[in-house]
Amino acid sequence: MSSTRVDGAELHYTRRGRGPVCVVPCALGTAHYELLTAGLDRQFSLVLVDLRGSGRSTGTPADLTFDVLAQDLEAVRADVGVAQWSVLGYSILGVAAIEYARRCPGTVSHVVVAGTPPHGDMARLAQESAAYFGAAAAPERKQIFADNLAKLPPGTDPQMAIPAQTPMRFFDARFDVMPLLAAIDFKPAFFAHLMGPLTSGWDVTAGTPLRVPLLVAHGKHDYVVPHTMWNDVLPQLSTAAFWLFERSGHQPFFEEPQQFAQVVQEWMGHASAGRAQ
Repeated sequence: MSSTRVDGAELHYTRRGRGPVCVVPCALGTAHYELLTAGLDRQFSLVLVDLRGSGRSTGTPADLTFDVLAQDLEAVRADVGVAQWSVLGYSILGVAAIEYARRCPGTVSHVVVAGTPPHGDMARLAQESAAYFGAAAAPERKQIFADNLAKLPPGTDPQMAIPAQTPMRFFDARFDVMPLLAAIDFKPAFFAHLMGPLTSGWDVTAGTPLRVPLLVAHGKHDYVVPHTMWNDVLPQLSTAAFWLFERSGHQPFFEEPQQFAQVVQEWMGHASAGRAQ
């Protein structure tokens, strides 16, 4: 574990693997993301960063804006000692990855987002999620989900209900998610800021056009953030490409790590060649 100080906050990060350097913003502790990204170690040198106010990093979550986030990640990049790197954003942290690249196109070479929505409206996302699950999920998957929910005690905290959501989050509807959850370092104040003030009004099509190549990766069986949400959005993004992983849910880099790494490596090669022309 390494760290660097930025404007009164100490940012903690871990580095492992080999290959091109890729930064991974983390919201639930680097140990959790180390498990999720373990299959990418041979293809990428991953720098997993606890964002300001999350995990082991200090600082007040409410101080985290997209400008501050970019400043923080740039400080980590300088501390790591690389002139340029790519960024991988998972789920809502794909928003952080995109906004970092939007602000620092000279030091971010590529952006990969996985399981990320094209907007931050959580109420709208919940509606789209329920509609897609109802229309696309197999009857057996729906039954497993219903059975899981029926076993929950009344008034169960949403965070405690995540294991019941396995059929919506994983290709394997019966996947044992508990080892992944055991590694989570959950900071309620940070998560509330992340899912509320920081991202609630965000839309990928708003603001300065993204100049950095963007790969939108999704799992076909991600019913939390349906891949269909991007259908009308992608044509509006000039630097974007899309890849659908057939045997994945919300985290294709975890469920299909070899294919994910291959797809990303090949896309990076094509994107870099096109950018150099």
